[in-house]
Amino acid sequence: MYKNNKITVFSHLLVWLVLFSMPYVLSYGQSQEINRIVAHFWIPIVFYAVIFYTNYFVLIDRFLFTKKMWQFVVVNIAMIAVFITLKEQIENNFFASLLKKPVNDDGNGPPFKMFLYIQMLSYMAPLLFSIAIKTTKRWIQTESERKEAAHIKLKSELQHLHYQLQPHFFFNSLNNIYAMVDISPDQAKTSIHSLSKLMRYMLYDTNEELVLLSKEIDFMTKYIDLMKLRVSGKTVVNYSFPSEETGIKIAPLLFISLIENAFKHGVSASKQSSIQINMTVNEKTVVFTIENDNLPKKTDDKSGSGIGLHNIEKRLELLYLNKSSFTTQVKENRFVAVLEIETN
Repeated sequence: MYKNNKITVFSHLLVWLVLFSMPYVLSYGQSQEINRIVAHFWIPIVFYAVIFYTNYFVLIDRFLFTKKMWQFVVVNIAMIAVFITLKEQIENNFFASLLKKPVNDDGNGPPFKMFLYIQMLSYMAPLLFSIAIKTTKRWIQTESERKEAAHIKLKSELQHLHYQLQPHFFFNSLNNIYAMVDISPDQAKTSIHSLSKLMRYMLYDTNEELVLLSKEIDFMTKYIDLMKLRVSGKTVVNYSFPSEETGIKIAPLLFISLIENAFKHGVSASKQSSIQINMTVNEKTVVFTIENDNLPKKTDDKSGSGIGLHNIEKRLELLYLNKSSFTTQVKENRFVAVLEIETN
């Protein structure tokens, strides 16, 4: 806003510099007595100011921007005609004897049409400057409002996705704990305690737009350890995360859906299965890779809503457009997902 005000002030100063210097430039080389300057230059400048600011503060908003073009044109023509007439009256009544106008022997002065044309052009200049500045200012304001609206819409969409992810996460976690209650009550208690820590992170720490990558890694590690409690000895889970603090910040909860999917669709109670999770950081680029056995759910299995991958794609589109890539594929009966993000 402060920057826009400075531009507006500068534009006004530039306009008046041009309007004030224009008569002097056009009359260069002619005699410049004070009376001639007052009559021919300074009096029109006052009229220019009236035309400029009447349009700037009143007429453009009331008529031009509301598409009342005829009213706008008529009012300005009437105003310019009054000022041309008034200028001639002032010159004839107060400066006639002082200006020493040359008398033409044949009694003919400059053609009236030429005189009127020149006068109209001179009074059109402040009008056009006023339209240009006012239109530019309105465009800047409209563009600023459009960007603000887009920003609000973006925050709203991201908030919606964030709230959408939380119930999804808790639903899956509680399903897993529920399955342990009868089989291993002690593990179920441990899982509930671990889940409470994860909930605290999701409810309080992830409200920020960006979180430290190290916090996100700590969250994922705790979640993986929680999920490992419910899988059988036939499932091997390996993960590798950067151990040093990188200082990188990232949007929260981008990777957790992939880990959830791996435990939901890549684990078998009767067959050998494995989950491999790997994250690397190269300068400001984070690469997350996860690989698991491809064990599709049965069509009548409604334990998941399929919201995870769509949530990732939508958040990447909103947060990391042209700065991320996300691919998934099934290779040799193994599901592989690779998420790469440029964080700078």
